[in-house]
Amino acid sequence: MAIIGSREEHADPRLTRIAQADKVKWYKKPNLRSLYFILIPCGLGVEWTSGFDSSMMNSLQAVKAWTDYFDNPTASRLGLLNAMYSLGALMAIPFVPTVSQHLGRRRTILLASVIMCLGAGLQAGARNSDMFLASRWVLGFGIPFAIVNASSLLGELSYANERAVVTSLFNASWFVGAIVAAGTTYGTFQMASTWAWRLPSLLQLVPSFFQLAFMHWCPESPRWLVSRDRGDEALAILQKYHGEGADGAEFVRLEFAQIQSTIAQEQQLASRFVWADVLRDPPMRRRFLLAAVVGFFTQWSGNGLTSFYMKKILALVGIKDDRTVQQVILSNTCWGFINAVPIALIAPRYPRRRMFLICTIGTAFVYTAWTVASARWAIEGSSKAAIPVLVFIYVYSPFYNIGWNALAYTYMVEIFPFAQRAKGIAVEQLTVRFAVFFNTYVNPIALDAITWKYYIVYCVWILVEIATVYLLFPETHNRTLEELSFMFEGKEVQDRVDKNVDKVLHLELDSIGPGGATHPGTELDDAGKTTAVASAHVDQRVRV
Repeated sequence: MAIIGSREEHADPRLTRIAQADKVKWYKKPNLRSLYFILIPCGLGVEWTSGFDSSMMNSLQAVKAWTDYFDNPTASRLGLLNAMYSLGALMAIPFVPTVSQHLGRRRTILLASVIMCLGAGLQAGARNSDMFLASRWVLGFGIPFAIVNASSLLGELSYANERAVVTSLFNASWFVGAIVAAGTTYGTFQMASTWAWRLPSLLQLVPSFFQLAFMHWCPESPRWLVSRDRGDEALAILQKYHGEGADGAEFVRLEFAQIQSTIAQEQQLASRFVWADVLRDPPMRRRFLLAAVVGFFTQWSGNGLTSFYMKKILALVGIKDDRTVQQVILSNTCWGFINAVPIALIAPRYPRRRMFLICTIGTAFVYTAWTVASARWAIEGSSKAAIPVLVFIYVYSPFYNIGWNALAYTYMVEIFPFAQRAKGIAVEQLTVRFAVFFNTYVNPIALDAITWKYYIVYCVWILVEIATVYLLFPETHNRTLEELSFMFEGKEVQDRVDKNVDKVLHLELDSIGPGGATHPGTELDDAGKTTAVASAHVDQRVRV
């Protein structure tokens, strides 16, 4: 439990107990196995675009053809070229929840993919810096639509036993795109023509092409379908992908009842103005505060320096050869992937607060040692001081990945109920883009102005992160999404939802007559929200 804030109340973990008792592995369930494979290009593949962009812009600074073509950008101009991506994202975020709710997860991802393919084409064909800036804006405008809906889709489609791991792998997928970009740029940086940077720019459309090519076989979110009164379609998806376990029929029956009851309660509480929920009541304000904090911390923990300005960091300790810079970027990106994947598989198995505290305390230690080593080089001018800087650059990655990489989207999906999930992740993206915009614009200027002393800012800031995690972050480990939906609203709301779940289940049982015949539709309580109930035996309208 967080130290600040009301005590969290979790719903009856009936669904969690059924899932925990299911010992059949996912790879032994044919339908679930095929679902996870199709979610690789359609869901995890979205982060390939983000990783590709960051790594490419980091590497292009060591590509002579790029710096010559754009007149050797000054620190402020370089910052603007990087920050324009985040500016485009900031301008898209206000529209993300409305578009997501109208189009659904799948079609919104497809829309975003088309926008990003257009941006990559403009970037590869840029004739001047203004056109390059415009292409960066277009790419940035498309990415929030994809990230918000892909991360939500992963959480909403995954089976309870694997959900946390699948959503944790989302951020780990960033490194796939980053490695491809770093490797491509390393292979082209010696080319004399503009294809040294145009080819990596063009390849940025490949991840989006994967979503366009494979989304046809990816199912829609059952929760979105229920919210649109398409319960029969939602139930069919749940039965196909979540009904292969040891007690699959009972799991699906209870899961579908929980989804119905929870979404009906959410719709009863939801505000008509899409963004009014941010300030609706104390529980919702707490959720959106957590989303803003997580988004900001993921980008203000010092990772912005290694993601965008490795060349400047290495120059501060005397490493200036372009080939060496490219090798460090590529090897560090590969190392990030090597440790991010197993961490994403392991971290979700432990309490969230514990993992975030290990992450923040570890990064604080690394940045302090990194700052000391950089100061020694500046004072003594010894090449030996560059070695510990390189070591701590590599040590930083696993500590960061334990929390801000592995658990950021897992945590966002868990703390928000369905109706506010797109808005919550959009707010997280809003602070991400604000932080990245600031970092990418200010970091090169600050590094040029005060060199290694700029690291001290991050050393102090990460201490603030440690205190915030300890005082504010609630525990969400080992619960299903519906069991977490109203954890801040108190026991009364939780009991009401549980009561409605029981009524839905009893209605289904009462509706089954001899030989599987069903009785006419029955009304439940007076909440006034209508949703579709469909099961193998029931096809009627109910009030939840």
